[in-house]
Amino acid sequence: MMMMMKAATSMTSSLFTRRSLAALAAATALGAFAPVHAQQRVIHIVVPFGTGAVQDTVARAFNAELGAALNASAIVENRAGAGGTVGAAAVAKAPADGNTLLLAAASHNIAGFLYSKLSYDPLKDFVGVANIGNAGYALAVSSGLNVSNTADFIKEVKANPGKYNYASAGNGSATHLAMASFLAKAGLQMTHIPTKSTGEAVNEVLAGRVQAVISSSIGVMGFQADPRMKLLASTGQARSPFLPNLPTVAESGLPGYAFDSWIGLLAPAGTPKAEVERLNAATNKVLSDPAIQERFKRLGVEPRMQSAEEFQKLLRADWDAMGAVVKASGAKID
Repeated sequence: MMMMMKAATSMTSSLFTRRSLAALAAATALGAFAPVHAQQRVIHIVVPFGTGAVQDTVARAFNAELGAALNASAIVENRAGAGGTVGAAAVAKAPADGNTLLLAAASHNIAGFLYSKLSYDPLKDFVGVANIGNAGYALAVSSGLNVSNTADFIKEVKANPGKYNYASAGNGSATHLAMASFLAKAGLQMTHIPTKSTGEAVNEVLAGRVQAVISSSIGVMGFQADPRMKLLASTGQARSPFLPNLPTVAESGLPGYAFDSWIGLLAPAGTPKAEVERLNAATNKVLSDPAIQERFKRLGVEPRMQSAEEFQKLLRADWDAMGAVVKASGAKID
């Protein structure tokens, strides 16, 4: 009996061993094929503002295509707070391996001059990966304000210092500084009402709770015929291709004023040049797609395609320009 039990045990053990080896061999054979999906690269595109912000809309307009171009999964993460500095700080501290990117705009450089204390340097702690496009802005007011152009608006606000409010996407956002510099140049006083996104800021004007906003074009393009809002002017050097009937602020009441914003991808400083070039090439490939270009145009963004070096030069030039904007506005956040 004991011998039979030992024999059975030996046979079971032998069978188990053969099955284990077979399973191991099968797993090894499949290894050349199966792990591709399990180990697919994940790229995190951090948007430093909430849903509805220009950066968020742009990021979600091309992240899937960018992921496909890189044979990866590109996901959008919103990390809003403190005028975009919360998300930027997170990316600045991320590993410099190209897997964490910041979808930034003019507010990124603005923060370097606006905030007295930052845990990162907007210029030195990042490297430009790819310029995505240019976003225009427009001055819009509540229909309850009895004005029809920029000159009227300036006259009305000047006659009533401190009476009116303006909304923005938050302290330190481009929408904040665009209006702050406008007010400084025109010698006006208005109360700043920060919100969490461009969409919220525009809604405050639509509801009549706030009298004015300088919004990204995408934020107001859909309200051109809305009786609750009046679009007075675009803020660029030239008229917006998306709002061609609007005069510029400079030509309609405030000569010398101009404000627009680049939108682009940044990576933590120290990201290998080869990786930056790879990300740049993939982004430009996506931007060259006519379908993507049309998608961006519907969002009020003019697509741009630059090398990483060209984009880095733009960032340096914009750093100086935004420094001048902040200084002119007199804005400061402690």
